[in-house]
Amino acid sequence: MSSGPPRSLLVVADDFGIGPNTTAGILHLAGRGVVTGSVLLVNSPYAPDAVTAWRRLGSRLDLGSHPNLTVDAPILPAGRVPSLVGRDGRFWPLGQFLRRWLLGRLDARQIEAEFAAQLQRFLDLVGRPPTLVNTHQHVGLFPPVGEALLTVLRAHRCVPYVRRVREPWRMLLNIRGARIKRGLLNQFGRRLGRRQAALGFPGNDWLAGITDPRWVRDPLFFSRWLQQVPGRVVELVCHPGYADPTLIGRDCNANDGLLQRRVDEQALLERPDFFDAIHRAGFRLLAPAEWLNARERHVHAA
Repeated sequence: MSSGPPRSLLVVADDFGIGPNTTAGILHLAGRGVVTGSVLLVNSPYAPDAVTAWRRLGSRLDLGSHPNLTVDAPILPAGRVPSLVGRDGRFWPLGQFLRRWLLGRLDARQIEAEFAAQLQRFLDLVGRPPTLVNTHQHVGLFPPVGEALLTVLRAHRCVPYVRRVREPWRMLLNIRGARIKRGLLNQFGRRLGRRQAALGFPGNDWLAGITDPRWVRDPLFFSRWLQQVPGRVVELVCHPGYADPTLIGRDCNANDGLLQRRVDEQALLERPDFFDAIHRAGFRLLAPAEWLNARERHVHAA
């Protein structure tokens, strides 16, 4: 058992609204008090139904925005964001997106315009600004995407909790799984995190849980992260959900393991010993909005 005052743990499920069974799995975990926040893909065709289901749950899930440039079609007409879409008018999948990024073929002004449209769509669906924000598939880490997002948030005077994608370097050695991907994201994430802090956007000290599909078959996967991650404010990122065939051809294919990964993470987070792991690591669960409110009270008291 960890000594001292409890640390804050935000358990954030990505991809709310991407598909009906994914949404159902996240809402089930929120109802059990496991997931404290989630982020909505507003351009998904399933987003309106997901928001309706979220409203039925009440206030037990803090819902934020998941700006996206790699799944489905943009909010804006394809002709207004030609560098972001293929001939079918849909966003480039992640691999093609990254190739275009490397070649300098993404227009920063178009990214900014699409993110502004997605923020407006969130406001229209949810009725309030997002209290937490992070980008789908971490595309915000790649310049100029992250800067475009921060510009849009500042223009709308929106100051949410913004995920900082960074972990201590020693954790790359201590925790197995996706080390090359984590190392790359960590390098970009540290740089963007400094920019977020400089602009006054609050966020986590460290992020836990980034991995690839095969590693979440380990029943102790999340527990090991929680036992080793330092910091006073930690976000545990997760991608739970029930089996959701609507994702095939949109966010994954039938054989890449990503569909099963969501099912495996759902099972891990439903394990009775997950709460025990949280307490042993000295954490208390908080929603991002709760943490923001506590942070604001602390600033005013100081």
